[in-house]
Amino acid sequence: MKLIRPLVEKLHAYVPGEQPRIKGLVKLNTNENPYPPAPAVIRAVKAAVDSRLRLYPNPTAQALREKLARLHRCASENIIIGNGSDELLALATRAFVEPGGVVQYFTPSYSLYPVLADIHGARRNAVPLRADFGLPTAADLRRDKKWDFHAALTLITTPNAPTGRGYSCAELTALCRAQKGVVVLDEAYVDFARENALALALEFPHVLVARTFSKAYSLCFQRVGYFIGHRALIAALDKIRDSYNVNGLGQVAALATLEALPHYRRNFKTVIATRERLAARLTALGFVVLPSQTNFLFTKPPRFTARQWLQKLRGEKIIVRWFDHPQTRDHLRITIGTEAESMALVHTAKKILS
Repeated sequence: MKLIRPLVEKLHAYVPGEQPRIKGLVKLNTNENPYPPAPAVIRAVKAAVDSRLRLYPNPTAQALREKLARLHRCASENIIIGNGSDELLALATRAFVEPGGVVQYFTPSYSLYPVLADIHGARRNAVPLRADFGLPTAADLRRDKKWDFHAALTLITTPNAPTGRGYSCAELTALCRAQKGVVVLDEAYVDFARENALALALEFPHVLVARTFSKAYSLCFQRVGYFIGHRALIAALDKIRDSYNVNGLGQVAALATLEALPHYRRNFKTVIATRERLAARLTALGFVVLPSQTNFLFTKPPRFTARQWLQKLRGEKIIVRWFDHPQTRDHLRITIGTEAESMALVHTAKKILS
């Protein structure tokens, strides 16, 4: 008797960015915010470390949902909170896709998507982005017949990862309007972009927008994300959500974060300015840098292969991300760090090139 399902035995699990503990490391591989949470957030979390730790947290994160609803001008019933947005992506796969149904996404994009499809026993429909990593139009997709407009679940990372490419609301609106199944617009990096697609989640009954407190709001450690969308979709997700899925300290931290938005908006501007300076400096060294609307750069390095650059930088205690896939293996993904970390990368690149 087999103890493990054949599907699980064959599964290739999602591989997160490494988290090495090396003294003096410049860590530019996992798109973490280089700046700490607002001081008020840290104070709020410390203050919550008391006798409450013996109690269960609010099961629906109701206070956080209400505060987010006021921010986004919707009802709390339009919002569900998750243990990071990754949990909600998994719930969407379970709630909206029959086993054997279709999960589709563009490629390259978030490498968790095919894993979620495989875990669920769904069929994958991975559709290549254009050569410049732009979105194909709905007309292009119909003509090429690569896209399933009746797919049960469609996942679109916007702005895209790992490329950093931003997509306009007009492009996304056309795709959402043409799609028959549920569409998730995964906006993990939207705070570093020029526009967002939140209005689409409140306009279309089949569209959800995913947000996270991890990237822009320096709360990776707490794992808090959320979906916004039609009440019927949110209610369906809520039915299969784990009890007490968002820990209490995470709820406290997210609530305090929403009270400190001016702090974070200044932070976003700092990251964006650092991103543009780093892009210009790398371009001057011969790197081909794609325009980015995220907190990272996707770049094709000069002289050596991207994998060789990965190894050479690691030898100098700088780690970046490399994806060994045909569409991405010529590029490196570089997280935007502090100005000092960015300059360390530039000086090391000059050293390698010399």
